[in-house]
Amino acid sequence: MNTTDTGKLRILNSQNFNGITHIIKTLKMKKLLFYLSMIALVSILAVSCEKEPAYFDESLLIGKWRSGTLYYKYHADHTGATWDTADDVTEDEAQDFTWTLERDELKQYHVLEIGGTVPKFYTVTELTATTLKYHDEFGVNFSFTKVG
Repeated sequence: MNTTDTGKLRILNSQNFNGITHIIKTLKMKKLLFYLSMIALVSILAVSCEKEPAYFDESLLIGKWRSGTLYYKYHADHTGATWDTADDVTEDEAQDFTWTLERDELKQYHVLEIGGTVPKFYTVTELTATTLKYHDEFGVNFSFTKVG
């Protein structure tokens, strides 16, 4: 091999090396773009999977509700009362509370006879003219039927 051939070989090796380097950089860039695309896609799907809060008409809540021996009565002025006939308590002896319903959040503030209030928070899952269903933060479900 003469010096001219050696020079040509060096140029070819240099060009091949630059070509390989270019290919590797291109593959790394494509891999990076792929991962960034996947992260963006997962982020979009995670946000779109969040459940929209339900909105319930609070006028449907007005009235007397029963679940077994437990009763709740909601008044239009955001006051109410609860009693349990199994405890030999009548409507006249019921415990008073105030309430709010915003979106699907039902909040009751039970008024104690000795002063103070006890807050109770529920998530409404169904409210129709005849059915009221909700659950508390511990996962306990409640189901009521309108009786008046």
